[in-house]
Amino acid sequence: MPTQIYGYVRVSSTEQNEGRQLLALGERSVPSRNIYVDKQSGKDFLRPQYQKMVRRLRPGDLLYILSIDRLGRNYKEIQNQWRVLTKEKEVDICVIDMPLLDTRSGKDLLGTFIADLVLQILSLVAQSERENIHKRQEQGIAAARARGVRFGRPPQPLPENYHSAYQRWKAGAITGSAAARECGMPLSTFRYRAERYENPPGLDQP
Repeated sequence: MPTQIYGYVRVSSTEQNEGRQLLALGERSVPSRNIYVDKQSGKDFLRPQYQKMVRRLRPGDLLYILSIDRLGRNYKEIQNQWRVLTKEKEVDICVIDMPLLDTRSGKDLLGTFIADLVLQILSLVAQSERENIHKRQEQGIAAARARGVRFGRPPQPLPENYHSAYQRWKAGAITGSAAARECGMPLSTFRYRAERYENPPGLDQP
């Protein structure tokens, strides 16, 4: 069977555009039928199109990717997959934006050492960037919450009779269970909404 040329594309979400990666693969004459695209995180390799592509690879085939972070963002996983592809599947890999990561050239001891060293550095950078992105997201969420921004689903509107039931409950005319039944909600929800009703978010407390 003649050598096949493959290309792999990954974007982190369905909103991101894979056009730049597809253009780079097209410039390397990768057949469109041999291009596999995943639209999900690079934290691991449990991606349907990637796994499908790996099953098709045969010894001597060539795989193009635009950059090492398109392969993944986890240092150990990238190292492991590189070994699987080059040692177990016996395919060549060309990272387009990093010419040193082209297993077709430099197959002597020095070339292999340089490629392995570059791979370790780049995959570590990819993981560090992923961790930095996650940290920035957490910091952004914390800052937004400090400004009063609320995340998650907005609460359901209170029933029309809530104010009346709440006032009679506060006055001791009815029990919390009775008030909750009148409002059509669990007692725990009634109490939670009562607390929010008494202390609306965003208002300074005395």
